[in-house]
Amino acid sequence: MPWDYQREEGVKMKKREYALDQSSAPIYEALERFRQMRVVPFDVPGHKRGRGNPELRDFLGQRCIGVDVNSMKPLDNLCHPVSVIREAEKLAADAFGAANAFLMVGGTTSAVQSMILTVCKRGDEIILPRNVHRSVINALVLCGAVPVYVNPEVDQRLGISLGMKREQVAKAIAEHPNAVAILVNNPTYYGICSDLKAIVDMAHKAGMLCLADEAHGTHFYFGEELPVSAMDAGADMSSVSMHKSGGSLTQSSFLLTADTVNAGHVRQIINLTQTTSGSYLLMSSLDISRRNLALRGDKIFKQVRALAEYAREEINEIGDYYAFGRELVNGDSIYDFDTTKLSVHTLDIGLAGIEVYDTLRDDYDIQIEFGDLGNMLAYISIGDRLQEVERLVSALAEIRRRYRKSPAGLLTQEYIDPIVVASPQEAFYAEKISLPIEETEGLVCSEFVMCYPPGIPILAPGERITADILRYIKYAREKGCQLTGPEDPDIRSLNVLK
Repeated sequence: MPWDYQREEGVKMKKREYALDQSSAPIYEALERFRQMRVVPFDVPGHKRGRGNPELRDFLGQRCIGVDVNSMKPLDNLCHPVSVIREAEKLAADAFGAANAFLMVGGTTSAVQSMILTVCKRGDEIILPRNVHRSVINALVLCGAVPVYVNPEVDQRLGISLGMKREQVAKAIAEHPNAVAILVNNPTYYGICSDLKAIVDMAHKAGMLCLADEAHGTHFYFGEELPVSAMDAGADMSSVSMHKSGGSLTQSSFLLTADTVNAGHVRQIINLTQTTSGSYLLMSSLDISRRNLALRGDKIFKQVRALAEYAREEINEIGDYYAFGRELVNGDSIYDFDTTKLSVHTLDIGLAGIEVYDTLRDDYDIQIEFGDLGNMLAYISIGDRLQEVERLVSALAEIRRRYRKSPAGLLTQEYIDPIVVASPQEAFYAEKISLPIEETEGLVCSEFVMCYPPGIPILAPGERITADILRYIKYAREKGCQLTGPEDPDIRSLNVLK
């Protein structure tokens, strides 16, 4: 195993040794060499190093727009890398303890979809929790695989869905022995982790692959006292969102694979949907950010953990708010907790999470990651400082003082078990009609409905529309949640199966 684990009072400690020189950043270095060459461009992009679009150049800066270039021999090609991009991939694989790493410029959505398309084809079953990001179900629409949902338990106080219980996974494997893979969130948006190592072992024993959506777990590979990463747990593939906690530019991610997966086939799958004009801004940001984390990640995430723990303590001192943490761990459905996540339950001050979210932005110029019906998430990462955290804490204290009221009548449940009638692909492409949303109870939905963020579907194609779901959608709209997914942008009507 690439990690050397030591135990100190039950806490996992990670010590990493690299096989390659992690101080190198080959894509960045190649772009710097290219900048010095002063090449005359008769290729795309058409702005020609910004000369053709001075407003864009002035907005982004000459150094940025000057390296917004196209694939060429000195800079390699993302679709078939053989030089600097390939070197960057090898360094990333070494840094993350993977057999192979692929640079993804379509966000973690494209990484997740490539992961699922690699292992699933039409009719295959895949075991997964229902509280997955929409990109997972989108991939099932594309390939025609059939989900076998392990419906997560719900924390009744917080109203949030938890991880996958081991006995639930074992039951799903026993009932669906021909499933090709199990997918696990590592962690959830709220920081909750399943027993990934046990699930990997169960999957492999049953002849299945194990995939991990690590959109919010980049730091697991570099920080001490954090939950186990997918590659160390023995997972076969993982999608890692570097632009979230890793510091790279938005829309840049890694797809990691173990040696149990054919890397050449993965590349072919990626090339089915990923752009042939990979952004060198995004790729160089992955290269530089990987180097930063490999060289300094342990120190960085020690500071991030400390900031998040400080904020948690201060927020809980305010009263009525509950910034939850490792005290939730129960060894199964909450096997571990990501202490960098600052998730705060707000209902006891009489406000939904989305209402606190809106108030922080509108009245205090503080933008947090998201607010839902009962909770909010402030994302603490490598760019945060103590003074910003203190400003957030002060604002929350003032919101409680100004707006606190009775929580009576507030909806607490964030997750509703789905009733699956058809596969996502079958329902998405089926004959459908559009009906006013209040007339759809009992019918089967053929599109998505979700609050974004976090992007976990309330309804997915192939699921029955119930009174509880309609009540949830109505309440979420009234509270100001950003509902997305359906063809109708106002979500006054839904497409349903005929």
